[in-house]
Amino acid sequence: MSLMKITDGTPGRRRYLDACAAAHALDLVGERWALLVMRELMLGPKRFGDIKTGLPGISANILTQRLEGLEGAGILRRRRLPPPSSAQVYELTEWGYESEPIFQALGRWAARSPSHDPTLPFGAVSLMLSLRTMLEPARAAGLSARIDLVTGRESFRLTLADGELEVERGHHAGPDVTFTGDAAIIAAAVYGGQPVEALEAAGLLKLEGDRALAARFLTLFPLPPKAEMPTAADI
Repeated sequence: MSLMKITDGTPGRRRYLDACAAAHALDLVGERWALLVMRELMLGPKRFGDIKTGLPGISANILTQRLEGLEGAGILRRRRLPPPSSAQVYELTEWGYESEPIFQALGRWAARSPSHDPTLPFGAVSLMLSLRTMLEPARAAGLSARIDLVTGRESFRLTLADGELEVERGHHAGPDVTFTGDAAIIAAAVYGGQPVEALEAAGLLKLEGDRALAARFLTLFPLPPKAEMPTAADI
């Protein structure tokens, strides 16, 4: 059986020319910013401006290119919201949503990097996906809870049940606990061991609801140990 070479006809697009599926994956999403654009859409559709807000380092021109490339690859699509909004939004396709385990594997692996800088900008979607990634099911066993996280203009409902964590955008009635603050501040409480009381006293975080449940929630996301860097004796 002969194999036919297929190209997408995109001028100047570099490809690996390798039949390995991993190489093809890099053909699809290996351009700078592509994976982060997908990350911003992992919790639902967004308008162009909202995607750009979540990626403060990207230019409008590059974002346009990445959206067009991902749309051409079948990873995302654009559509119009119904009236009265009628705004254009971008959303992942069903196949695009299947990439979440890739982000989880990359996140767990990169969290072990000794050079990871947690003080860099950290957005709301990044926080939600990191919580889904780092949840330790054994620690969450037997726990059912509805946790709301309010970060600026965005709100999220986290539902814990059967050792799993579901995340939905928007306001929902009847949370057991509500954390209100910048995503980086909430991350500092979850991952950095910053005491909630100190963050509250500084006016950086607001906690409402069951404080004992909130304290337990913050213990459900242990970070993996850092990888060891080779020493001169190892070389």
